[in-house]
Amino acid sequence: MSRPHAILFDWDNTLVDSWDCIQAAYNGTFRHFGMREWSREEVERNVAKSLKDSFPDMFGENWIEARDVFTRTFEAIHLDYLRPLPGIEDMLRRLHQEGLYLAVVSNKRGTFLRTEARALGWDIWFGALVGASDAAADKPAVDPVTLALAPKNLQPQMQVWFVGDSPIDMHCAVNSGCTPALLRAEPARPGEFDAHPPTYYFPSPQTLLSRLDELSVPKPAI
Repeated sequence: MSRPHAILFDWDNTLVDSWDCIQAAYNGTFRHFGMREWSREEVERNVAKSLKDSFPDMFGENWIEARDVFTRTFEAIHLDYLRPLPGIEDMLRRLHQEGLYLAVVSNKRGTFLRTEARALGWDIWFGALVGASDAAADKPAVDPVTLALAPKNLQPQMQVWFVGDSPIDMHCAVNSGCTPALLRAEPARPGEFDAHPPTYYFPSPQTLLSRLDELSVPKPAI
């Protein structure tokens, strides 16, 4: 395996800690409809797709209203909850300094994604910040990956790493022909990634950097 030409990152719970904010916004929406609220475990288990792909099944004919309630709730609180995960900022800074093309592919609404990146001062490190509805289809479709690579005139390929924390990220990587890489402290649970297993597992940002360093070292001639 050679050093990647580019790295695409998921956003929520890959680069920033979002679960508390997501839970608050979902439960605010459930309360609006008199529905049972979700525990943190249920949120982590059920939230992955974009709203347009998940809300019709969850709320039926009320899904547009639910989307609007969720959006208002999330917009009011998301910057208050915004927290980088440990070691992420240093990792992104180093990757940028080394000249790697970086972009984000997220199922968070694009306007929220870009607002959060600007608030953190990270937008200068990414060639593209692609969120839900920015492309013709959302993750796990290939469309947002193609859009994220377009500024560099790159095509999805194995020398593009797709780094995320969830099965939908690995699914998107496999769909698009990129190398799937799992970045999170918790190792994979039994059966979690059976359909689309990651090529790499990085329990921390430093382990990702260390792997890149290894790939940068020329192999000795035989």
